[in-house]
Amino acid sequence: MKTVILARVAQLSRQQIRSIFPANLCLLSTNAPLQEKALPPRPKILDQDIEESFLKGSGPGGQKINKTNSAVQIKHLPTGIVVKCQETRSRELNRKFARNILAEKLDQLANGDQSRSAIKLERARVKKASANKKSKRKYKKLAAEKEQNDGGHADVDAIETHDPMLEAPCSKSQDANQSESTRKD
Repeated sequence: MKTVILARVAQLSRQQIRSIFPANLCLLSTNAPLQEKALPPRPKILDQDIEESFLKGSGPGGQKINKTNSAVQIKHLPTGIVVKCQETRSRELNRKFARNILAEKLDQLANGDQSRSAIKLERARVKKASANKKSKRKYKKLAAEKEQNDGGHADVDAIETHDPMLEAPCSKSQDANQSESTRKD
């Protein structure tokens, strides 16, 4: 009889594991398959390569935003890319956000499909496609069960294209308005 133990054994080699645990134990590592591949690092921006200026902000935020020089504009001299940021009322936070945006743009320019942002978008696309595939499997299974239980024919094509995010919930007042409009006609 085998006993299953879930253990995090990343630092131990197979020989160390075999010497610690008896032969009838089956070890499963929980940390290896769950970790995603790390994203590549953002490119470093040298201070000599940028020209930084502070501007008065505009838009919502009241009089304070319009009177202080908290918006940041950074120009990357070698490429000519200009980034302006006024996310917050803090000059330091805006500098940090602007530098991050500039680093992403430079990474996208230099690496293309292998950049951080492209990898993030690809992961999100794959995750969404997986969720859609899972949803389709679920509704196909429900249709098959309904067909078995009812003995009738289920509309599998309609179920395959079912997207609950596209349906708008209908309130009772809308139902009442719809029924009143049909009575008048």
